[in-house]
Amino acid sequence: MQTRRAFISAAAGATAGIAASLSGTNSDPAWRRTWEAAVGVLTNNTRPLSSYPHPMLWEGSTYAGVWLECGPHEGLVYATLTKQTSSISAASAREAARNNHLAFFALQGPDGQIPASVKTNAVGFAQIQMVVPIAQTAYEAAQLFGDEELLTAAYKACSRWDAWLRQYRDTRKTGLVEGFCTYDTGMDNSPRWAGIPNRCPDGDARKCPPVASLPRLCPDLSATVYGGRVALARMAKALGRSDESARWQADAENIRRLIIERLYSPEDAAFFDLDAQNKFVRVRSVVNTRVLGEHVLELSDARHKGIFESIWKRQLHNPQAFWPAYPFPSSALNDPTFVRPIPRNSWGGASQALTALRAPRWMLHYGKQAELRYLMQHWCAAIIRDGDFRQQMDPVSGAFTRPDPGRYSPAALVFLDFSTRLDALARASLSE
Repeated sequence: MQTRRAFISAAAGATAGIAASLSGTNSDPAWRRTWEAAVGVLTNNTRPLSSYPHPMLWEGSTYAGVWLECGPHEGLVYATLTKQTSSISAASAREAARNNHLAFFALQGPDGQIPASVKTNAVGFAQIQMVVPIAQTAYEAAQLFGDEELLTAAYKACSRWDAWLRQYRDTRKTGLVEGFCTYDTGMDNSPRWAGIPNRCPDGDARKCPPVASLPRLCPDLSATVYGGRVALARMAKALGRSDESARWQADAENIRRLIIERLYSPEDAAFFDLDAQNKFVRVRSVVNTRVLGEHVLELSDARHKGIFESIWKRQLHNPQAFWPAYPFPSSALNDPTFVRPIPRNSWGGASQALTALRAPRWMLHYGKQAELRYLMQHWCAAIIRDGDFRQQMDPVSGAFTRPDPGRYSPAALVFLDFSTRLDALARASLSE
């Protein structure tokens, strides 16, 4: 097993190589070629949709449109990159980032439901499909741009969305958020959802399929709502609505408490869905990273810190579970449900670019800078080897799933975002 000293030494060497490539002092053309190709992917995937005729950053590959679970976050990352490089048009990235939020607000249903997707051929309302809270990314984008119009629109739309979720996705009156179908969490083909329909009946996310184990209380969906409420509290404060801010923060703390009390299994060191019979669905998946992505566990709290350390040691940093050469697999390597051979679009084992792109949101918060650097280096190296910006890879070999076409925006963003972060680390190290 690699020692910590050897790990840090290897990481420093690789980071320096990346920095040299980005600054143009390295003769190896692979980094520059991949960088330019990634920028080209994002440029080509920025285009309008018939349902929202303004430039948006599409998901790309086989996905013709923008999805709620990831599109707003991807737009934010795209815009943030312009602070680090002149390779990307700041005006174009900013416009795409704004539209990747405003489209969902403009197409929000009269009852408050935000669409799960905005595609070339449809606006989707058959599932909720949320991961990174649109309230949080909208708040960060509004801060980044100094954009009061976006802040105001986001506060109104996300408040209505929260009310919709309370009304239609808390049928068991637990205070948590319920999953009705596979696509609610965007975890296609995951053993977590074995035997459960992909969509809700009649294309209506208010309707739960007639399955005995449904609805489920979901830790990741509940964490998304937690993160959204924290963002709504911040928005309300920024808009001078202190009473509303306090209410949102109190609501956030309530759902945070419920997630920990009801959906964490100490013996497994993992968060799980709780089915309609109050039984855990014991499939160890990236649900844990999604809960951490919203900072549900607070290290200043002794109990929370103990839970985090157990999850980190037994699951996320365990080479037999979620820390192989190319973290993080969508299911633990040592979970009996891990799917091999790995098919395309599989959340049953493959390491997904979306999970990697979200990693800095929680790893930095929890003090895992060195481990994040390792993850970024390995993902960048794998993308350079493949060259086509595909959706997912084998977590052990780093081989991307070849039937997947390339030009997938999240993979291009992973490479660009990780490269700029590694470059900053290298420069900081050289200046010490």
